[in-house]
This record gives sequence, structure tokens and C-alpha cells, in this order.
Amino acid sequence: MQDVLLDYGDTKMPVELPDSATIVLYGKTYTDPPSVDPIAATRAALAAPGELPPLADQAGPDKKIVIAFPDRVKGGAHALAHRKVSIPLVVEELLKGGARIENITLVCAMGLHRKNTVEEWRDYLGNEIVNEFWPDRLVNHDAEDPKQVHLGNDEMGNHVECNHLVAAADIAIVIGHCAGNPYGGFSGGHKMVATGITGWRSIASHHTPKTMHRDDWLGGSPKGKMRDQFKSIAKAIEAGIGKRFFAVDAVIGQFADVLAVHAGSLDYVEEKCWPLAAERTNVSLDMDGPADILVVGVPRNFHYGPGMGTNPCLMGLGLGGQLSRCWNALRPDPVLIAVSVCDGWFNKAWFPSYEETYQQLQKYARIEDYLASDDAREMAMHPEYRYAYSNFYAYHPFHAMSMLSGGAIPSKRCQKVLIAGAKKPEYARGIGLTTVPTFEDAMRDAERYVGKNPRILCTPECFSGGAAPHLHLKEG
Repeated sequence: MQDVLLDYGDTKMPVELPDSATIVLYGKTYTDPPSVDPIAATRAALAAPGELPPLADQAGPDKKIVIAFPDRVKGGAHALAHRKVSIPLVVEELLKGGARIENITLVCAMGLHRKNTVEEWRDYLGNEIVNEFWPDRLVNHDAEDPKQVHLGNDEMGNHVECNHLVAAADIAIVIGHCAGNPYGGFSGGHKMVATGITGWRSIASHHTPKTMHRDDWLGGSPKGKMRDQFKSIAKAIEAGIGKRFFAVDAVIGQFADVLAVHAGSLDYVEEKCWPLAAERTNVSLDMDGPADILVVGVPRNFHYGPGMGTNPCLMGLGLGGQLSRCWNALRPDPVLIAVSVCDGWFNKAWFPSYEETYQQLQKYARIEDYLASDDAREMAMHPEYRYAYSNFYAYHPFHAMSMLSGGAIPSKRCQKVLIAGAKKPEYARGIGLTTVPTFEDAMRDAERYVGKNPRILCTPECFSGGAAPHLHLKEG
């Protein structure tokens, strides 16, 4: 037997798995390609961008410039993290071209996530940048801002909106992290624009069941309707505001180490970044067939913030995302076992709309029925929760709807989803999952669906151990 420690709330749960189980851990199952000197790589990328002139050639004393950067959710905060390195170098290039520092504004492109605090910016941008630009020229995007520019619908019918500062700028720059995303391929590129500087109606064009419940949502594929929507929205924004985005994207590894940097148009950085990102992200497993059971551990605090592993709406999305990352190494109808304290802590300070959303959901037979209801539409437009998003560092109420869309997927795609160790199991049952007291109970129950001696795939630190890979079966 193999002894495994699964994330479990604020601690670990020790479990035993058979010797035949495949345990995926960074440094044992896979490693990253070599990292690069991010300063040298960024300088080289800025000196020779693809499809667009260098920033120094574009800049001038009267040009209004906006640099949009990703929020705290991904990208790291260490000394050589991409944002911390690239933004000062971008500013340096602009000043070389004659730009005035007072004409440069930094926008945190957090989409519907909670606005970031000055302390958070100091952590992942560094004091020098914050002291230079805050408070007047270092701001959060606001998807509820009445000055947001509405650009109609794109060719796919998606609603298109854009941050007003970005729309008014003469030069619009986006900093992106190219990392494997469990849906829509890779982050950065067109996704950075389509989800970071738009409004909730635009994001509701793709973060809904009609896109997320399709077969092509699974497996983290860079091809599919959601990816097409990201690109279509970003292209429509460029057409609507009359300029192309200048992107500076880094391929990042397990712990946000920089593996490569490319600059230029959105199309160009995707073309250049994606091959290495795919090499880093796609891991082939030496298994004798697809796994019957996926085993994961759920911490309390990951990705979107404290409470993601105990807030049932967010936990469901976490499980759906990991199912997607592992989809190409699983049978079509697997069993998913997750250990989770699931104690019903919603973290109302960060996610104020979520508990009421969850309670509304209980009136409906299926998550998708709730999401199609007037109740859900009214909740997405709830004035108090929208005000909290704009003013009190809280997630937007539609964010909960998008999480429920992804959270419905495990029950739709698995024969059974078993939650072991829940302190308040009713919260897991409220999103359609089955609860059992212990991990051993879950393993016994799983065999009822997949038979004796199942193939087991375990990703014990998929939520806490850095950027999780996308798993595949080794060909041949």
C-alpha cells in the first residue's frame, strides 16, 4: 500500500492507496522545463515584439497609456515573478520613447474577482511600482463602472464591454501569464482581455452552462467554444476601441517561475507561448488504461481565496476544474472521490452573495435549472452585492453563477461524486454530491460503480501545490 497525504481543510488527511494507484506529484511525476532569466527574457521580448512596433517607438509625450495586469489569483509574488519584473521594464521602454510618467496608468484586470488591496499590490507588484503610481494611477477595474464602454455584440453574439480607461488610451498594454487553464486552454492572451477588463454581461456570454457543459470544455483544450469566445470578444474590443493590444506574456511553471517571455500582438504571444506552455502543462502518465477513480484533497484556502474549499459553490467549481484537467486520463464515466471538511464557511467578507445564492439553489432540482431562472438573474444583478463588489473588496454576484456552472459538471460527467470527511455534509449534498463518513467508505462505495481492483489516479496537492498539470495517458 502507498501512504498518501491529501489536502483536507487546514490540515492533511493520511490515506492508504494500493500500490497500483498512480500518485501525481511535482518533482516525482513531472517537472518543469528550465526557467530563464526573466529580466533578460523580458528585455529581449520588448526589443523585438511580434506584429507591433516596440513600445519605445509607439510612445510620446502626449500619449495616454494603460498597462493592465492580472490580479492576485495567479502569477506569483516572488522577487522574479512576471508582473514584478515586466511592469517596470515596460515603463522603462515607454519613458525611453518620450512618454511622461504621469500619463501612464496601471489597471488591475480582476474581472469579477474582488478588487485587490494596496497591501496585495505591494506584495505582488513591489513597493517601487506602488509608490510611483498609487493612488491616482494604480486602480482596480470595475465591471460595474457606469463609464464602461459598451460595444454591442460580436460575430458570435457575445456581449462586448471594455474598461473605459483602456478604451480611451492611445496605447493599451496587457501583462499576461500563460499557464494551463482547466477550461479554455491557457490563460493570458485573448483570455486576459476577455475576462479581465470586461463586465459581467460579457463574462456571462461564456461562463454559463451553454458553453461550460459542452464536451469541448473538458480536458483543458485550447480548442473549443469557450476559447473561440475569448478570442472573438478580444478581437471585437480591439475593433471597437480602434487599437490593438500590446501583450507581454510569460509562460510560467509550477511555482510561477518564468519559462519564457514573448511580446507583441495577442495573436503573436499565443502563437509563441502556447507550444512551451503545452510542453509544461501536458503530462503523460504511464498507466495501463484510463483511471476508474480520481482522488483529490480539498484545502480550505486556494485559488480564489480563503473559503474556496468550504464554500460549496466554489468547492464544486474546484472539483469540476480538476476533473477537466484529468479528463484525458480518465474513463468516460469515472468516480470522483474528494476529501473535504466542507463545513459551510462561505467567507461572507469576500463572497457575500454566495450563501444566499446557495440557499436559492435549494429550490431547484438541478443547478442548470436554477441558473436559467429569474431568481438567478435577479441575484446576478443584486444591488447590495454589486455595491459590495465595487466598494468593499468582494466578488461580484455573477461570479457565484459562473462557479455553479462549473460546479455542475462533476455530477453530470461522473457516475458518482463522493465527498468524504465533511463536517456539515448537507452543504455538499446541496450541490448534488454524495457524502460518506470516511475515505475508506468512499473507496468501498466507488467499487460498486467501477468494480473491484479499480485503476486509481490521485492528485493529492492539485489545489495547493502550484499550477496543476493536465493529465493524459501515454500513447502506445
